[in-house]
Amino acid sequence: MKKSVEEDVFIPLYPKSTVEDKSSLRSKFQERRFWSAVKLLSNVVLWDGIVQEDKVRDLGLSKLLNRYLLLNILNTPLGPDNIEKCNKVVACLPERWFQNLKGGSTLPELLNFSQHLLQ
Repeated sequence: MKKSVEEDVFIPLYPKSTVEDKSSLRSKFQERRFWSAVKLLSNVVLWDGIVQEDKVRDLGLSKLLNRYLLLNILNTPLGPDNIEKCNKVVACLPERWFQNLKGGSTLPELLNFSQHLLQ
């Protein structure tokens, strides 16, 4: 899993003017790479409970979400596309990671993502 996250994930960052045109090849490529990384996130998180939780959280949240997915989400204009991306990421996260958190708090690895959601 670690090798896949470190070597197989690539989401290019293009100027907003380039990706605003959804029919452009760059925009389509960036979107395919983003959704591929979301699928990898969901697969990594499936190992929670089998592999040590800290390893799964490191790969899924610290490396995949914060290093790749969040950059793309932050560069996506606010609107339905951004909301869909955020919803899919949230759907990947195991509920048990949040069971012992006090109201208004989140996992340290999700701080930047949480701040984006609040906006």
